[in-house]
Amino acid sequence: MMPSRSLNMAHLLKRSLVHRRARSLSALVALTVSAGVATALLTLYADLDAKLHHEFRSFGANIVITAPTTSALPMDALVQVKQAAGDDALVAPFGYAVATTDRGTSVVVSGTDFAAVKKLDAWWSITSSNPDAWPAANDATAALLGQRAANFVADEHDVKLTFAGKLLVLHGAGRLKTGGDEDSRIYMPLAAFTAWTSAVTSVIEVQVPGGSAKVEAAIARLQQAMPGAQVQPVRQLVEGESRIVDRTHTLMYASVLLIALTVGVSVLATLSASVLERRRDFALMKALGGSQRQLISLFLLEALLLALAGVIAGFIVGSALAWAISEGNFGTATLPRVQVLPLVLLLNVAIAVMAALFPARVLRGLQPAALLKGE
Repeated sequence: MMPSRSLNMAHLLKRSLVHRRARSLSALVALTVSAGVATALLTLYADLDAKLHHEFRSFGANIVITAPTTSALPMDALVQVKQAAGDDALVAPFGYAVATTDRGTSVVVSGTDFAAVKKLDAWWSITSSNPDAWPAANDATAALLGQRAANFVADEHDVKLTFAGKLLVLHGAGRLKTGGDEDSRIYMPLAAFTAWTSAVTSVIEVQVPGGSAKVEAAIARLQQAMPGAQVQPVRQLVEGESRIVDRTHTLMYASVLLIALTVGVSVLATLSASVLERRRDFALMKALGGSQRQLISLFLLEALLLALAGVIAGFIVGSALAWAISEGNFGTATLPRVQVLPLVLLLNVAIAVMAALFPARVLRGLQPAALLKGE
């Protein structure tokens, strides 16, 4: 009896899906959209923090360490900062002095490590004949001139600076434009700067990847490692990063919820119409001895099969959508993640079951005799 009953159930289910293709296709499309959007958003969500933090790294330092007013930073300050900030942090040292140009104009000269600044401040706009734009790491006489500072020298290619009576000749390796204080400075290699001015590193800029919690933890370690120095976060960058990440999370959650509700209403309308169309069929099944449990099981099984088919199709479509969005916005592809399948399946099953509850109640109230009489 059991195999025969299972075969009859499968036959009825097949007839229901095949002979009412329009209704089935409508519900399948809605559930596919739900699964596709959920897959895309959950796949992007898995890499969201890493990608957003990577994007924020291009905006420069989020922590600035300054020497105390009464003394300089220790000689091994850079080593201490790297150890305290972590292996994934970007660190760049800066020393400052006020020199005089060959036009008699005072200008701020900064000694730095160009290779470190290139990683930390990738957003700097540099115009140079060098294909790499940035000065070569082994060029001890290179000068990077801010666009306003370039007007203070007579010859950009032969930059003559004087500090404490010491003349230094550098060659202009490029122009710098940031829209900030950097435009009024001349940057040169730190080793040559220290040998010329005897000034040491007075500022260290640090970029710690991660949200505000990770930045605050790094600040605490830096303050402990260098108690005399001023360790300050770049509040606009830290708070802006946390705010954008949190709002993006909220937007993704809200999008999934809104689409789930919309799809639920669509599937509810489709299943309700399906029940109304098949009232006589269900009434006949009841009259022939079909139990209430069998009718509801058949109806729910139909909804669950549509949900499962929607998950399979939606996972493929959603993974492709996530790949396109990630490639277009972040320049790196997000690969499909099988880990999101259980969540997507749970979402689609919940939508299908919730949408089937009202039609299932209609099935319970069917009166076979009245319907078969045409009442």
